[in-house]
Amino acid sequence: MTVGGKSIFTGMNAADAVLGPVLSSSTPDRTALLCGEREISYRVLEEKACRAGNALRALGCTVGDRVLVLMDDRPEFFFAYFGAMKIGAAPVAVNLRLAAKDLRYIIDDSACRVIVVDGEFLAVCREAISGMAAPPLLVLGTTQHEGFPGLLELMNAQPSKLASVLLQPDDMALWMYSSGTTGAPKAVVHVQKSIPTLDRYLGPVYGVGAQDRVFCSSKLFFAFALGHVLAALRLGATVVLYTGWPSAAAIAQTIERYRPQVVLSVPTLYRALLEADLAATAAFRAVRHYISAGEHLPATLFQRWQAATGRPILEGIGSTEAFIMFLGNRPDDVKAGTVGKPLPATEVRLAAEDGSLVAGADTPGVLYVRSDSLAKGYWHQDEKTAAAFQDGFYCTGDVFIRDAEGYYWYQGRNDDMLKLSGQWVSPVEIEHHVLTNPKVSQAAVVGVEDEAGLVRLALCLVPIDPEQDRALLQEELTALLTARLSIYKCPRRFVFLDDLPKSPTGKTQRFKLRQIAVSRLDLSA
Repeated sequence: MTVGGKSIFTGMNAADAVLGPVLSSSTPDRTALLCGEREISYRVLEEKACRAGNALRALGCTVGDRVLVLMDDRPEFFFAYFGAMKIGAAPVAVNLRLAAKDLRYIIDDSACRVIVVDGEFLAVCREAISGMAAPPLLVLGTTQHEGFPGLLELMNAQPSKLASVLLQPDDMALWMYSSGTTGAPKAVVHVQKSIPTLDRYLGPVYGVGAQDRVFCSSKLFFAFALGHVLAALRLGATVVLYTGWPSAAAIAQTIERYRPQVVLSVPTLYRALLEADLAATAAFRAVRHYISAGEHLPATLFQRWQAATGRPILEGIGSTEAFIMFLGNRPDDVKAGTVGKPLPATEVRLAAEDGSLVAGADTPGVLYVRSDSLAKGYWHQDEKTAAAFQDGFYCTGDVFIRDAEGYYWYQGRNDDMLKLSGQWVSPVEIEHHVLTNPKVSQAAVVGVEDEAGLVRLALCLVPIDPEQDRALLQEELTALLTARLSIYKCPRRFVFLDDLPKSPTGKTQRFKLRQIAVSRLDLSA
C-alpha cells in the first residue's frame, strides 16, 4: 500500500504467500495436488483451507496458537495446514512414527490447542494425552469417529471464504521439530517473511514451473519435503503425494504412474531402487532432475544411478533451521561426491576449531549459513538459540572441506568427527573408499572406546550379497584402505550387519551403531 507517496507495510500471511501467486493468475484451476485418484486444483485447495481455517477458529484457535498436524501425506494435510496459517496459528507437522512419550513431549512443549490426527494415529495420541489436566482437542483428519469430531464435517459447516490474518514479517508462520539426534527435539520457529523466499532456487536453478509435476518421497514432516513442496506450490507446479510409508516398490509405482519431472529423495531410497532393479525404466529416464539430501550421497551410488537412468543425482544439503538447501549441485554444474556450491541468495562460511575463518582450500571447518529462510530460533530455548544463531548466521554443526574449484565436500557432523592419535579423522572419507568396493552396499564408521579408554575405529557395513565370505571381504577392504589412506584412518574392527539403523528421515543413526559395535566387538585389545 502507498500513502502520500510512501510505501506502508500492511501485513502478510504465509498461506497467501504460497497459494497467492497462482490464485491471482489467470489459471487458478490448474492442478495443485495429485494423490491416488484425487486431483485438487489451486482454487479448491484455497477453498478447503478457508473452510478448515474457519473450523479451527470455531474451535477456539487464534493467532499464535499451535496446531499439531499428525497426518499422512494427503490433501487433508494441506487443508488443515493452510487453514491454520490463514487464521494466524502456527501449524506443526509431526513425525508419524513418534512413540507416545515423544509425542507427549511435543504436546507439552508446544502447548498446542488442537491436534488434527489421522485415525491410524489416534491410539498413540490418546495415550500421549492421557492424564493431562487440560489436554488439547483431538480432531480426526477426515470424518468423526469414537466421539471425536471430524475435520471434514467441521469444514462442511463453515463458509468457503476467509480473509487471512495479516501478520508482521517476524511473526510465527510454522514450526518444525528437529529430529532430536543430539538430545530432546527442539521446536524450530519459522517466520512469515521466510515463506516467500522458499522458491529462490527451485525455479531459477532447477527450472520448476507450472508445467511440472514434483514428487518428494520423504514425508511432509521432514523439512526437506515440506520446504520444497511449499516452493513448488508457489511456482504453480503440481505436487504428487504418496500416502503410506515409502518403500522402493511404492516409489517406483508412483513415478511410473504420475511421470514427475522432478523427484526429490534420499540416498537410502535411491540405493533401494537400484538394488531392487526398479530404476532402469523409461519413466525414470524421463525424469528431468533427481535431487538428494538428508544424508551423504556416496559417489559410487551417484555413478550407479546415472548408469541406470542416464540422469545424475543432484546432491545438496539443508537443515530444519534453514528450511531448504543452502548448498547444492546444479544441472549444469555437477561434481559427484560433493554437495555442490552455495545456492542463490545464500551466504556460507567455514570456521576452524578456534573460530577463525577458513580461507584456503582443502581445510576442514564447521559450516555457517545465512539466508532469508533461516528460522527465528528455538522456542523457549534462548541458550541454544544464541549458540546456533550468531550475527545472522546459523551454525550447522556440519564439517566440510571446500576444494580449489569451490565445491563443498561433506565430512560429517562436528560431533561425529573422531580424534585419533591427536589427528582428526572424518568417517565420511573412510566410508567413501569402502563404498568403491562393489561388494559393499552400505557403510558407516564410528568410534568406540577400548578398555584403555582410547577411541578406535569400527567399520559397520552391509554386503550386497548376504552370503558374502566376510573374512575375504574384510581382507579386501583392509588392503584397499591401507593403500589409499594413512594408517591411523584404517579400521581394524569390522561389524557386518543386514542393514544400518536409520531415522524416519533416512539418516544413519550413528549412536545406535556405536551401541551395536560395542556389543559385538572385542575391545580388550
